Amino acid sequence: MTTPRLDARSLRDLVLDAGSWRSWDTPVPPREVDDAYARELAGARDKTGQDEAIVTGEGTLRGRRVAVVAGEFGFLAGSIGTATAERLMDAIERATTEGLPLLAAPVSGGTRMQEGTVAFLQMVGITAAIARHKEAGLPYLVYLRGPTFGGVLASWGSLGHVTIAEPGAAIGFLGPRVYAALYGEPFPEGVQTAENLAAHGLIDGVVPHAEIADVADRALRVLSARATWHRDAPVAAPDPDDGTDADDPEDHRSAWDVVTASRRPDRPGVRELLRAAASDVVPLNGTGAGESEPGLLLALARFGGAPCVVLGQDRRDQSPTAPLGPGALREARRGMRLAAELRLPLLTLIDTPGAALSVAAEEGGLAGEIARCLSDLVTLPAPTLAVLLGQGTGGGALALVPADRVLAAANGWLGPLPPEGASAIVHRTVDRADEMAASQGVRATDLWRAGIVDRVVPERPDAADEPVEFCRRLGRVLAQELAGLLGRDDVERMRSRTRRWRHLGGPTGIR
Repeated sequence: MTTPRLDARSLRDLVLDAGSWRSWDTPVPPREVDDAYARELAGARDKTGQDEAIVTGEGTLRGRRVAVVAGEFGFLAGSIGTATAERLMDAIERATTEGLPLLAAPVSGGTRMQEGTVAFLQMVGITAAIARHKEAGLPYLVYLRGPTFGGVLASWGSLGHVTIAEPGAAIGFLGPRVYAALYGEPFPEGVQTAENLAAHGLIDGVVPHAEIADVADRALRVLSARATWHRDAPVAAPDPDDGTDADDPEDHRSAWDVVTASRRPDRPGVRELLRAAASDVVPLNGTGAGESEPGLLLALARFGGAPCVVLGQDRRDQSPTAPLGPGALREARRGMRLAAELRLPLLTLIDTPGAALSVAAEEGGLAGEIARCLSDLVTLPAPTLAVLLGQGTGGGALALVPADRVLAAANGWLGPLPPEGASAIVHRTVDRADEMAASQGVRATDLWRAGIVDRVVPERPDAADEPVEFCRRLGRVLAQELAGLLGRDDVERMRSRTRRWRHLGGPTGIR
């Protein structure tokens, strides 16, 4: 069902704090146009009470000052002409200058045909203004309304750090009426809808009008928190029972016992951790480029007061028939870009039985995506924190490991293959998997002693037996670690990261 359309003013008043709106719009200067277009402009003004198809200004959202740009479909189908674009670019540039998060609510049929190619090319300037806003490390949130088509979707409608849409909204590049006129047949139903875009990883979700303010508030609590996180909640002193860098995690269990424990189906994963220990969680969805794999969870969240982008391998949605594929790693790289743009810490949670071994994975560029994840992570300017939460098998785990700090759950492990696979290579049988796990040093204990893991978080005796307590314990540790990373000098931190991974396994890499 299509959601009833709200005009720009009604949507603005629904989302912003009452009485906080201040318009940034200035009168549209006179322009020479032909008589027919002049009549259309006059009719649009009379119909909407607006002088253009864009409304701009500022207000507060749950007390936070934000800039807003919203389309008005009633004004010539929300189309973008030169005056519309000028107003839009002025507002974006002012938001950048004043350091404000920008909320955008596009609704448009696209370029204003009455103004031709000059109007069409305004999308370049609008896109450049958005790019400069994002380069300044400022949040850009987009709420797509129905309909949104053409150059608007292909510019400022598709550049959000977080992009959501109203239920049932018609969203696409080529409008269905144009398609039918050009090709003599209707465009297939159900494709150009908000729900279908979400299913294909092109937007982050479908959100009713009444929930926009809540989603935007939670997102901004994370996206805007880099400079203010320490004011929101004091960082608790480390609890000795949570494990520290100096603790030798002496473990009398065999490596095979650890591997077996990590595979328990009732072991808590990334979803349980977020539920028990995080706040202001905003799930994101897909690569933004038409792929979405359930094996990876991408979200914004805070632990304690510290904000982060979360990349979590989801144990619930990986299986032999649905392993971690290249699309999941492309989604991970979206999270890395988000962390870099907003200068937020990146938290990777590793828990995978291994990446896909299939024709689709090979043709989808799995090896290349692992390489690009590694390249992006080791050079990422934002702070990075990796956690071996459970299974750490092969390239799928490797892709998310290289961080400034690496933690492990007591039953977390990391190896080049599942021990059965390593046994098959070395011994021509899987029956010696336990021996291979021991000899390869895959346990958290072994990794700590080798200088690969910085800190081991205890399980008492197994996270599956104390799921809530374990997740809260890990949450406390993550809050401390993220706060520590946010407090470090960026230049020193990057130098330390380079040294760490350059000398791994050498004399400086062993405890």
